[in-house]
Amino acid sequence: MAQPNDLPRPLDGVRIVDLTSIIFGPMATQMLAEMGAEVIKVEPPEGDVIRNVEPMRSRGMGAVFMNSNRGKKDVALDLKSDAGREALARLVATADVFVHSMRGQAAKKLGIDYDSVTAIKPDLVYCFACGYASSGPNAQLPAYDDIIQAASGVAGTTRDKDGMPQLIRTILADKVAALYLTNALMAAVMTLKQTGRGQYVEVPMFECLAHFMLVEHLAAATFEPAMGPAGYKRVLATSRQTYPTRDSYIAMLPYTTAQWRRFLELVGENDLAAEPWVSDAAARSARIGELYDLIARKTPERTTAEWIEALRGIDIPAAAVSTLDDLLVDPQLQASGLFESYDHPTEGKLKGTRPPVQGGWAPLPEVPRAPALGEHTREILGELGYDTAEIDELAGPQDN
Repeated sequence: MAQPNDLPRPLDGVRIVDLTSIIFGPMATQMLAEMGAEVIKVEPPEGDVIRNVEPMRSRGMGAVFMNSNRGKKDVALDLKSDAGREALARLVATADVFVHSMRGQAAKKLGIDYDSVTAIKPDLVYCFACGYASSGPNAQLPAYDDIIQAASGVAGTTRDKDGMPQLIRTILADKVAALYLTNALMAAVMTLKQTGRGQYVEVPMFECLAHFMLVEHLAAATFEPAMGPAGYKRVLATSRQTYPTRDSYIAMLPYTTAQWRRFLELVGENDLAAEPWVSDAAARSARIGELYDLIARKTPERTTAEWIEALRGIDIPAAAVSTLDDLLVDPQLQASGLFESYDHPTEGKLKGTRPPVQGGWAPLPEVPRAPALGEHTREILGELGYDTAEIDELAGPQDN
């Protein structure tokens, strides 16, 4: 639906000081930058470790870094020095939001714990993007995506045919937690604008992923006393899978009673379609593995294209299994404009993704790109009142 794009962006005028690293925090703050926030990424002199994860054309400008830090300004500060901490304090005094992902003890040592930072700016939204909630026994443990996939039940519910727990082949925990972090910060900024009051916000990756997993998998354990073990049977069924066709693979999901009847009639199973248990959602759920096994027996009879045409003709959800490269030429994504090509001043022509959420906001003034390490140090320090000599001492005599 076409609509005027003349509304202010939701976070126009909001300044976020971002001391997060890797993906969890940076992905969240990139989405906030897309919403109009001015995000100032503060890195140590050696830079965020994700900068040098390949592939890359230039050292410090890896693809993963660039795809999670677009639209930000970048300041390099040595927070182990008095001068670096003083510069950060001046920056904090200008901010609406402060977010970091250091472990609690490290943050306190650097003077960026809640009490220290809000002593500078009492009405600040202070956010701790952590691995585990600070109220629990694991609060000081390190947490990365693989660890949280294991701890949160993701790996335990994703087993191969031999029962071996598997990691999802994307950084699922980081990215899901980033969505929780984005929502939390948006809500805190709304409260700030409505009341003028800041607050402490904590977004723990482990708890976010456990919450995410248990929406459906709490299942029978929802009831007290529990009616059975945790786990959503349909999703955990070993026969729930993608299915081999005559030439590739497909996913399909008859879901409602009407859809199951239409599918069974399509594949010549009219007697089964008339069975009372197929029409009863509870009974069908208890025997869902039988139906999935039937799909697996039938799919090799047709090509993927033939299945897609037949299933869409009777309004049953289905999709061919795509590779990552298939996404780059997917007709739906091409038509919806997900991809964009843009020029980076040091990295040349790049491909990126636009925000998939559509709104009536005015476009960003320029195509966002990821900053070089310390690219805006001198600009921001000048804004904070440092003179040229002081800037040279903090940032070096030449631009980074």
